[in-house]
Amino acid sequence: MGKKREVSYRVVVAQSTSRRDGRPVAEIGFHNPRNNETRFNEEAVADWLQKGAQPTDTVRSLLIKANLLPKESAKVRKTVTVEAPAAAAE
Repeated sequence: MGKKREVSYRVVVAQSTSRRDGRPVAEIGFHNPRNNETRFNEEAVADWLQKGAQPTDTVRSLLIKANLLPKESAKVRKTVTVEAPAAAAE
């Protein structure tokens, strides 16, 4: 959304099986990164999270900054280490 070079984002609820640009189920807020303004419908956010909606990493961080999610719910990224196969003993 927004004008050229002045973006703003809607925070929506969408089904995982729908198209990426398909119609959202509900609009629960918006974020304007130019002036760092974020607004959420707190009741709708709580309702959808209670129903099992999984926020993306970006939306999760916005919800934590807005104090709608506890900081403990921040997604911990696990680093996977791949070990090289051992050299064959000759």
